[in-house]
Amino acid sequence: MAGVEGVLLDIDGVLVTSWHPIDGAAAAVREVRERGLACAYLTNTTSRTCDEIADALRSAGIEADAGEIVTAARLTAEYVRSTYPGARAWVLNSGDITADLSGIELDDDDPEVVILGGAGSEFTHDALSRVVELMLDGVPVVAMHRGTTWATHDGLRIDTGTYLPGMEEVAGTNVVSVGKPSLAAFLTATDLMGTEPDVTVMVGDDLTGDVLAAQRVGLIGVLVRTGKFRQSILDLAPQRPDHVVDSVAQLPKLLDELA
Repeated sequence: MAGVEGVLLDIDGVLVTSWHPIDGAAAAVREVRERGLACAYLTNTTSRTCDEIADALRSAGIEADAGEIVTAARLTAEYVRSTYPGARAWVLNSGDITADLSGIELDDDDPEVVILGGAGSEFTHDALSRVVELMLDGVPVVAMHRGTTWATHDGLRIDTGTYLPGMEEVAGTNVVSVGKPSLAAFLTATDLMGTEPDVTVMVGDDLTGDVLAAQRVGLIGVLVRTGKFRQSILDLAPQRPDHVVDSVAQLPKLLDELA
């Protein structure tokens, strides 16, 4: 496989939708591994821990180990521990990911930092209003990611990134985001894989958050036409992905071409 040494995969919308496997995903991942390429997963999924995500992928027939999974929660925990050591944190997130936030003291009542995870029913008017009030009082806010949507069998759902611009405008300050499309997220994943960005393929269904962001740090971007992909977004985009395929099932063929 001259030219490609590793494959980095988004999960939701690329390998599974609502945790049901996308046709050909398991076979594609299996072939990547059989070719001896490094393989890892980079996801903004914040509703499950790394262990739970690995279990869900294996249940879908996709080989995965928790150590190969880089989640926005895992990256955020590392960031908060180093930037605000010992700080009490209020975590507003859809899903219990406490296991991936080790070393962080959780305190909803008197937080010294606010951590925003994935959007869900917890993102109520009252909860988001309180976040803004805390921002105005000088409490730092860290977002696990700036993803704006995710795909389900019932259609798209809006995510945390849709709320952040308004909150930043009211508070007059920026919210640090750690997961995709943060460039550091891709570099952390390639470090885990032991590959250089320019010989690593990133496969995603989000043109901006997955593919173009990865290309900015030198990865080879592959956009799939599944999950949250919308042709209208691709047509209007001023920047182009390196490659576009119908689904991850076509990845082995693309790898042949890149070789």
